[in-house]
Amino acid sequence: MAGDLLWPQADGPEDLAAIEAVPLRARGLPETTYAALLRAATLWPDAVATHCLPDAERWETPSTRTFAALRDAVDRFATVLFDLGIGRRDAVALLSPNCEELITAILAAEAIGIAAPINPGLTPEAAADLVALAGASVVVAAGPELDPDAWALARRLAERGPVGALLALRPTGADGPAPPLEPVPGVQVAYLGALAAEREVAGLPAPAPLGDDLASYLHTGGTTGTPKLAARTHANEISNAWMIACGSAFDEGGTLFAALPLFHTNALVVTVLGPLLRGEPVVWAGPLGYRDLPLYGVFWRLVERYGIAAMSAVPTVYAVLSQVPVDADISSLRMPIVGAAPLPPSVTEQFRAATGVELCEGYGLTEGTCATSRNWPGAPRHGTVGQRLPYQEVRAVTVDEETGVWRDLPAGEVGRLVIRGANVFAGYLVPGPDGPVPERGDKVRDGWLDTGDLGSVDAEGFIRLAGREKDLIIRGGHNIDPAVIEDALLAHEAVTAAGAVGRPDPHAGEVPVAYVTVTPDAPTTEEELQAWAAARVPERAAAPKAVHVIDEIPLTLVGKPFKPELRRLATEHAAREAVDGLAERVTAQLDGGAIAVEVDGVRDAAAVEAALAPFAFPWSVR
Repeated sequence: MAGDLLWPQADGPEDLAAIEAVPLRARGLPETTYAALLRAATLWPDAVATHCLPDAERWETPSTRTFAALRDAVDRFATVLFDLGIGRRDAVALLSPNCEELITAILAAEAIGIAAPINPGLTPEAAADLVALAGASVVVAAGPELDPDAWALARRLAERGPVGALLALRPTGADGPAPPLEPVPGVQVAYLGALAAEREVAGLPAPAPLGDDLASYLHTGGTTGTPKLAARTHANEISNAWMIACGSAFDEGGTLFAALPLFHTNALVVTVLGPLLRGEPVVWAGPLGYRDLPLYGVFWRLVERYGIAAMSAVPTVYAVLSQVPVDADISSLRMPIVGAAPLPPSVTEQFRAATGVELCEGYGLTEGTCATSRNWPGAPRHGTVGQRLPYQEVRAVTVDEETGVWRDLPAGEVGRLVIRGANVFAGYLVPGPDGPVPERGDKVRDGWLDTGDLGSVDAEGFIRLAGREKDLIIRGGHNIDPAVIEDALLAHEAVTAAGAVGRPDPHAGEVPVAYVTVTPDAPTTEEELQAWAAARVPERAAAPKAVHVIDEIPLTLVGKPFKPELRRLATEHAAREAVDGLAERVTAQLDGGAIAVEVDGVRDAAAVEAALAPFAFPWSVR
């Protein structure tokens, strides 16, 4: 209800000041994710919480649960975890594609301990590092029916130890007896659902969490090559979920569509917790999510059938949907959220032309729990990533290189973006004498989180991004640490220096490429180096699309690698390939933190414009 204490009126940018006139602590938010679940089960016990699709082909026959049924399932799963020794400071590692049981398991892990969802596509070494860093003694993983590769990875982790229990998940809507699970010496191996079915419980078997207790560890790419786990409290997650749900399609009785993987913060905060606070149903895609190609053929009918009001995806998804004829009534769709990668203007225009709906661009990062800004549905402020969310402060600062002191910049001036609010994470995990502990280090100063991004903030709180100061490569919304590519290349005997950056890509936003120097007369080729790196990076997404041998890696005045120049080179290469044969010369120029492309000697202006339109970088034709 608009105008009440928990859900104030939030119809547009002008409502921000009135919302913040009431302190956040006075709003009456549930204290924890488990409290939010209990509240939903009390207020809307018989309302649908989730429709989980087994896969895209069975989009009309989901497994459906009410909020009361979800609460009961979470209590049973939590009891199993408790019986296995999980307590308030203990992490549960979860390696699985999305399914109905994974949603339950994550909420149960947060209710009784700490959830640590991990990308099952990681290499065994990378996954083992994260499990060890989290100190997880229980691993919940996709069973052999759901994802044989994920199950094989989980078994390898369990065999390495110190894992005491390995629990398998079954596919959504699985029928019949489950296949037997091969034992692992010294490890309890069982189906989590089977163990939970034996429990007759009412509530948690231990005291419920408090707001300051840790809820989750989510892995983030970092910039050092070392796996990082960002620790977030229950208060972090609930406050950010409320900020997102305040003033959006959540408040109009609509349904959300979810297809991003649950090891990604967006899936957890936007499509699990936000709807939980509002009592709204969520339609969950099958385990392949947006990679399930048949999904696109039925997508608009799915929107009509379930009354989808909001969804969240990366630009690539919307680019594909723009090419799918609308064959259904999609008038319910009000808030297609886009983020995690640069949004090419052409995708915005194509989606609007195809559907009549404006994309709603947002901005955030795992260390800020999830979202910091978003545009308003139906009224985008083009060129921005939206207005800051309620109760988050955002400013641009300049940093004195000698003293490290931050100085605030005037509205509209570009600097390093910093944010402050209840959503700022507890810190990165580091080993401690009694287990891992979160440390903020230099990432947070006096409550202000250094995002590592460049941008400006106007007087109304709208944010314009101007590049990333941090070096993460974001491929289709997936963070890739360039250090893992550089380390792989540096292991080659002929390579003397390496730098990996993101090259603009019309489909993925960015793809990784690398620049190297090699020993004189080295008997190697760029193709060999590319194959060498692809065989040694921790995941397929990090395999470089190209490796370029150059005379020297550009350096700053103090001898550090100068990544902006490499990004300029990568942008120039991408633009030159796109307009090959259509112009005499293509150059990319650095202007502060931004890169602009100039195309000279154009032979066919219309063809050049068509070739460059899918890219997010600015360009000009002469």
